Amino acid sequence: MSKVVVSGKTVEEAVRQGLAQLGVSQDRVSVNIVTQPSKGFLGLIGVKEAKVELTLLPEPEPETIPVETATSLPLDPAEPEPAEQVEEHDPYEEAVRFIKDVGKSMGLDVTVDVQHAKDVTTLHIFGPDLGLVIGRRGQTLDALQYLANIVANRYSGSYIRIVLNAENFRERRKKTLEELADRLAGRVIRSGKEVVLEPMSPQERKVIHSKLQDHPQVKTFSKGEEPNRRIVITLKQRDF
Repeated sequence: MSKVVVSGKTVEEAVRQGLAQLGVSQDRVSVNIVTQPSKGFLGLIGVKEAKVELTLLPEPEPETIPVETATSLPLDPAEPEPAEQVEEHDPYEEAVRFIKDVGKSMGLDVTVDVQHAKDVTTLHIFGPDLGLVIGRRGQTLDALQYLANIVANRYSGSYIRIVLNAENFRERRKKTLEELADRLAGRVIRSGKEVVLEPMSPQERKVIHSKLQDHPQVKTFSKGEEPNRRIVITLKQRDF
């Protein structure tokens, strides 16, 4: 992804969101303001968000430095040449560094706490104004999580899974989805008609499926293609 078009209440907010999606700092992109924000009549009618286009700049060419002629004596043939030191990178530290850099590009000073578990490592993000990091229904947090996994696995010999959390958003979102599943199951039972939910991420669909998998009267299944895959809640067939 070398170019994104992002909207926001202000140009600055749109730029911050675009940088988060690209996972780079502002000096790595060129910014084109497509639409300036407008408050509209009385600040209510005709409100128009700012829209910007961010394009990744090419990587800078490495500086070429001429090598001076060595004046030191040659090594003793019997003496082995020193082995080249290979710098090792901790994948989790690289993921933390990436998150902090993205936060800095958004004007946020964040700290990250690493919590390891058996099959997953959770990076808890702390700091002010984390609503920018979370985004609408966690979309920015999910995008940042996707990029953090890519960064970490570049430095890992085996696949590792990282989950990002901020202000306990994952727990709060899970509770919200479970309550939604219960309410919609009740609606399906009362009306006898199936309910189709809005598109969700695989993680959020899993919460709905898990909540209703043992329900005595309704069942769930998914339909459609990513990223527009949706959950359907419908009545179970009765055995006569």
